[in-house]
Amino acid sequence: MDTEEKLRLALRNVEEVVTEDELRELIESGGKLRAYVGYEPSGEIHLGHMMTVNKLMDLQSVGFEIVVLLADVHAYLNEKGDFEEIRKVAEYNRAAFISLGLDESKARFVLGSEYQLESDYILDVLKMARMTTINRARRSMDEVSRRKDDPMVSQMVYPLMQALDIAHLGVTVAVGGMDQRKIHMLARENLPKLGYHVPVCIHIPILLGLDGEKMSSSKGNYISVRDDEQSVIRKIRKAFCPERQIQDNPVMDIMRYHVFPRFDRVVIERDVKYGGDMEYESFEELARDYSSGEIHPLDLKQSAARYLNILLDNARKRMKNMGW
Repeated sequence: MDTEEKLRLALRNVEEVVTEDELRELIESGGKLRAYVGYEPSGEIHLGHMMTVNKLMDLQSVGFEIVVLLADVHAYLNEKGDFEEIRKVAEYNRAAFISLGLDESKARFVLGSEYQLESDYILDVLKMARMTTINRARRSMDEVSRRKDDPMVSQMVYPLMQALDIAHLGVTVAVGGMDQRKIHMLARENLPKLGYHVPVCIHIPILLGLDGEKMSSSKGNYISVRDDEQSVIRKIRKAFCPERQIQDNPVMDIMRYHVFPRFDRVVIERDVKYGGDMEYESFEELARDYSSGEIHPLDLKQSAARYLNILLDNARKRMKNMGW
């Protein structure tokens, strides 16, 4: 696989990379290729998490070692429970990521508490605190904080730690949603001042909920790994899916980010009286026909549910084999 093909896969369905030239240089150098993503342990692994897993799988395919930080200390700082509760959820998260297709032989799962309480790490946090204003730390937390209007001091420490995770895990690429951008830029600015390298940052889009609004556990507008086949069909059938609209269409997002990266050929099944089945090898071809009205939203929804259930059924079987 040449450099251009590696870049294409590494940047597939990416919203932003900072910077592409740095990523190209990293790949061409033959040096250490190690990427990480950090997640506060969550009770539900949903399509948003699957977006990240898909990108990590892309990076594995071009030679990256993957580090998944199960950020128990961050979760504690962000008021997600006590350590015992959080670590139980972290075990489930690890199993879910592997079940979704992440190659366990090329991935390392790390709890934050395994290294974030060590003296050298804490000293780096204090050093970072001396070079970061309260306003900068607060802005960095805007997208991920549970208490935006009345934040705790712990939430000012959170972005400093996340920046330092990149250095202490020895990774060259940080992966995250666009909501992580401000924290990643803090890392790129301040890590060199502490003697660490500048990381490449890959940002993936933030998926809308099935209702076209922000995905939220309180609204239940998402699909989880734990949803059974009929639940997936029912949820997608009710999903917001404007006719001819590509952008801000959660069903088209499922096709773009989850189906086409995992299947070489996608069939939209239609009744013969409406023209019969349509086959596609790329999302762009599907988007062209959907925007022209050739594909009806109901046919799109049924196909999205069918393919998504194939992916989730594989994950459900693996989870069961792992005892979950």
